Amino acid sequence: MIDSSINKNIERIKLKLKTVPETPGVYQYLDESGKVIYVGKARNLQRRVSSYFNRYDDHSSKIKMLVRHIYDLRTTVVATEVDALLLENNLIKQYQPRYNSMLKDDKTYPYLCITDEDYPRLLFTRDRTRVKGQFFGPYPNQRILRELQEIIRKLFSYRSCKKNLRWDADRQVVLGGDRPCMNHQIGLCKAPCVGKESYEDYQETFRRIRKILRGDFGDILEAMKKEMLSFADELRFEEAEIMRRKIRLLEEYQSRSTVVNTSVRDVDVFSILSDTKYAYINMMRIKNGSIIYSFSTEVKKQLEESDAEILATIIPALHERTESTATEAVVPFRIDDIPEEYLKQTVPTRGDRKQLLELSERNVRAHQHQCEHQRLLVDPDGGRNQLLERLQKELHLKKMPMNIECFDNSNIQGAYPVAAMVRFTGGKPNRAEYRKFNIKTVEGPDDYASMAEVIERRYRRLSEENKPLPELLIVDGGAGQMEVARRVIVDNLKLDIPIAGLAKDDRHRTNELLCYDESWEIRVVGLKPTDQLFHLLEQIQNEVHRFAISFHRDKRSKGTFKTQLTDIPGIGEKTARDLLLRFGSVKEVRLQTEADLAKAIGAAKAKTVWNFFNENK
Repeated sequence: MIDSSINKNIERIKLKLKTVPETPGVYQYLDESGKVIYVGKARNLQRRVSSYFNRYDDHSSKIKMLVRHIYDLRTTVVATEVDALLLENNLIKQYQPRYNSMLKDDKTYPYLCITDEDYPRLLFTRDRTRVKGQFFGPYPNQRILRELQEIIRKLFSYRSCKKNLRWDADRQVVLGGDRPCMNHQIGLCKAPCVGKESYEDYQETFRRIRKILRGDFGDILEAMKKEMLSFADELRFEEAEIMRRKIRLLEEYQSRSTVVNTSVRDVDVFSILSDTKYAYINMMRIKNGSIIYSFSTEVKKQLEESDAEILATIIPALHERTESTATEAVVPFRIDDIPEEYLKQTVPTRGDRKQLLELSERNVRAHQHQCEHQRLLVDPDGGRNQLLERLQKELHLKKMPMNIECFDNSNIQGAYPVAAMVRFTGGKPNRAEYRKFNIKTVEGPDDYASMAEVIERRYRRLSEENKPLPELLIVDGGAGQMEVARRVIVDNLKLDIPIAGLAKDDRHRTNELLCYDESWEIRVVGLKPTDQLFHLLEQIQNEVHRFAISFHRDKRSKGTFKTQLTDIPGIGEKTARDLLLRFGSVKEVRLQTEADLAKAIGAAKAKTVWNFFNENK
């Protein structure tokens, strides 16, 4: 139990802790001003509330801060865990506590409403108090709503005017109409206001619209196909063609929205990704195998909660806000704090629900990248820190890689071999720490040996001078260069520096980030080229390559091109360079026939070179 040095009110809190029951319920922590700063739920209130004040050193830094600010606590006992879940959700919305992770956006999502009128209209609205009728939604994704509204408008003719039309069932007449409006003339309305469409036909139109809004395409398609065949049998070919186009339009929309078997009738799908500061959550509503909408949001972490703890709070909030009717949730892992009586949880391993979960995960990953990109534009330093936190998570590093060093070699077939190192601090180039290396111990074009030499020189010196080591070493190369670095750093120098590699494809473009796992096996880190983290690594690679090339050019321009070829009487630097660029190495030049050499440097010089290498055989 903590003492007064951590919380000066602990003696009064201890007295209250003795009265906390061992039942399901909700607890609230208040600060000195009486403001609610945290709301939580528990199966056992006594055990959960006491845990904050016990084992203080085991808590995260943010929970420690919460504990220091608690002045008072109050609890509410409920009958079941479901009641606790719902009460917690309501209290979080009411008090907006500082230390709770929650949905911050309080915008009202739009609905489609079929008005409660004798001749209904289909309206787009955000305020359910201003219109009476049957509501469908809400739709967090407004694009899907607009697309659905446009499809319905193309399929059906119905009124959008504000005329107060009423149906007199006794006289079988419509009241309140005077003359057709412009919508009738352009084919968007059949003018029920003047009796050009019967009351029964108009009601049938809206029965079909309701089915589409519920995601029920099967019955309506069947009815429309029968109608089309009936028109054809009656030789009403123009009307049959119009119906055929509507059927095709609805089938195209259905094919875009149907992702699984229609037996998946009413399900919510949730996925989550998180770093140290934010969690990104995607929710998909599935009705009859169709995606009704997909909604992604960002949640700022307050107490370094786990993914399960965040979902336990956010799922009920989203469930209520979107007015979901689903009784089943597809989730990536089981969430103990959500009772099965509230929402049945499914953690799929295969089949349709697994396909849905993977789709949701792709959506949440895209949303994470979008949020990171926006932060990088608004706050470059803060955005880079987020990328470094992600890199730490992707590579399973013990520390955030605030200092990253990257190496690259440069030579022309062994001539003027050099290497370069760049350091990025906080995701930005730290040019004061760039280093150049002349290769001293390697003969010929041996990139592995050159890399081993410069890495050993660099980190042996840092170790001997007791200077801080980088949190991550990146080699510009694949598994081979990584293994060279590992042997030097781990086997020879006995240092603890994480190693990663940037591999290139056949077109010499960066396409893979590699790292070691706990067993020293190399694994590929899945990063897409559009990912901002991938762009940062690509920037580091391009920078070290540029620095190495510029150093090599500078050395070449100041020195004389020396190779075994320039030792041949009558062969100068230009001819030697031409031979190396053409054949790759002195060894390959030695193996060529006189005729092959002549094609590269002319007959006279070819004879000189050939004689030099073959006269002593």
